[in-house]
Amino acid sequence: MAFAEGISIEDAYVRAVPPGQPNSAAFMTLTNAGEQARALIAAESDAAEVLELHTHRMEDGMMQMRQIEQIELPAGETVALAPGGLHVMLIGLTKALAPGDQVELTLGFDGGDSQTLSLPVKRIDPSAMPAHKHH
Repeated sequence: MAFAEGISIEDAYVRAVPPGQPNSAAFMTLTNAGEQARALIAAESDAAEVLELHTHRMEDGMMQMRQIEQIELPAGETVALAPGGLHVMLIGLTKALAPGDQVELTLGFDGGDSQTLSLPVKRIDPSAMPAHKHH
């Protein structure tokens, strides 16, 4: 779909949120077809005041969302940004995000290259999210 120096981006979308919800998230699959490890280091969009790279981590028996500096893209591997895992957080939405809308999103990579995408807004079925298993 889109390329930034050896990186392909597929299945990208932004989560639809109810009116008044201040935050959302973008998900996608990133494949690094190159021979060098790369990293996603930034994201920008007019749809939100702030964009951050996030992950979910288990801390003190609770799933916590944490901002991270970058998302590693190992050479020759595919990294999924998905609900319950790595994602791009859109904080302080500047407009409502309804299914069928489009969000312009620019991803910044180490090395200074970037890629601008137009992501569809989709409703996420909560039952499709990975279940949290407790041991």
